[in-house]
Amino acid sequence: MVPSLILVKQGAEARVFESVFVGKRSFIKERFSKIYRHPSLDSKINLKRLNALQARCMKKARRLGVSTPVLHAVDPVLHTLTFEYVEGPSVKDIFLEFGLSGVVQERLDDIASQIGVAIGKLHDVGLVHGDLTTSNMLIRNVLIDFGLSFTSTLLKDKAVDLYVLERALISMHSSNVINHILDAYKKSSKQWSSTFNKLA
Repeated sequence: MVPSLILVKQGAEARVFESVFVGKRSFIKERFSKIYRHPSLDSKINLKRLNALQARCMKKARRLGVSTPVLHAVDPVLHTLTFEYVEGPSVKDIFLEFGLSGVVQERLDDIASQIGVAIGKLHDVGLVHGDLTTSNMLIRNVLIDFGLSFTSTLLKDKAVDLYVLERALISMHSSNVINHILDAYKKSSKQWSSTFNKLA
């Protein structure tokens, strides 16, 4: 019997479904084909993003102690990843709620600090998320959607990761939040100074 799939979210590159995997509630991320690409090229790109990049980067992040969903399975034929089901609002939703109902500064500082520490851990081992937005972070302090992640030792790549986060925060939230995150990043990352020089 094939488990039912309930569409949860669709982005430009993939769809996320809620389902059941070996009797447990789960998420399935499907990278869908792009009709404008040649089918064999499309398949190669999707396979590379799934296996070589997203799955490996998520495993590496977990080994560092960065909270990510547990990866249960990779299906190279259907271009899917199956993850544990993770509940909780996005950091984006929490920050927007802070803006509406007044900021509890200690909570904001705590969330920002945890984000900065997690990013610092990733960058110190050459892991770049590629899409650091508050939509890709859950309040359970879980980084999600490593679909654009890759490994790199280039300071420029790490600075771009921080820049994407900075732009996302400034466009949706208070610019003060990025300062708290960067302060925690400084404390967490051994390479923070060099990365900040590229960010400037």
